[in-house]
Amino acid sequence: MDYDDAVFHNYDRHSNSVVRKAMGDKIDKVISYAKVVFVGNQYLADRAKAAGAKQIVYLPTVIDPYRYHQITNTQKNTPVIGWIGSPTTMKYLNTILPVLEKLFIIHPFKLLIINGGDSKLNYKGEFEVFPWSEDTEVAAINKMDIGIMPLEDSPWERGKCAYKLIQYMACSLPVVASPVGMNKEVVIHGENGFLASTEQEWIDSLAKLLTNPHLRQSFGQAGHHLVQQKYTLEKNFEILKKVLAS
Repeated sequence: MDYDDAVFHNYDRHSNSVVRKAMGDKIDKVISYAKVVFVGNQYLADRAKAAGAKQIVYLPTVIDPYRYHQITNTQKNTPVIGWIGSPTTMKYLNTILPVLEKLFIIHPFKLLIINGGDSKLNYKGEFEVFPWSEDTEVAAINKMDIGIMPLEDSPWERGKCAYKLIQYMACSLPVVASPVGMNKEVVIHGENGFLASTEQEWIDSLAKLLTNPHLRQSFGQAGHHLVQQKYTLEKNFEILKKVLAS
């Protein structure tokens, strides 16, 4: 079995008490039956261990490094803060919009949103919505100067596997993210990005990157190196091959 989301919370934290009672341990049973359980982060590993998994193997979310390439830094009059996500994850971006509006007054920037749905924003700053497609997502990310990943700190979010951050870093972007779940593993605070919990931390972190192109470049290079070392298809292939062969 392979888990890269906290799917067990669809049952044990369901709003319907009948579902919780009848199916709350559904995924735990599947985990206990499996010979091997692949997990995307430590939160999922802890659940697998508690459910009695026979063997737990860490298999992080990864990218194909041949699809991604380092951005060419160019001088822009207005830097770009970007976010990529699905329609269902727009709620996380919406939580940070008031902070971005305050930041926009102090340090003007453009917000770029890559999304597959109808992205209507209640946002007063400058922004552009770029329709998502697999063929164009890398080119769209390369239009950014900074990538962000805000999250709520709740059980479902702790099971997420930081795919946005890995995509940003694969394109040599510095990042700012909520310190939730795997975000804390991917972001090395002060080296390849910043972790921000409060409104002021978000403003301060983004302001430092907006006003310092050299810092953006340094963080971006560090993030790109991390992805090449840990978060590629080749790395996961070797893990899978070893486990299946055994």
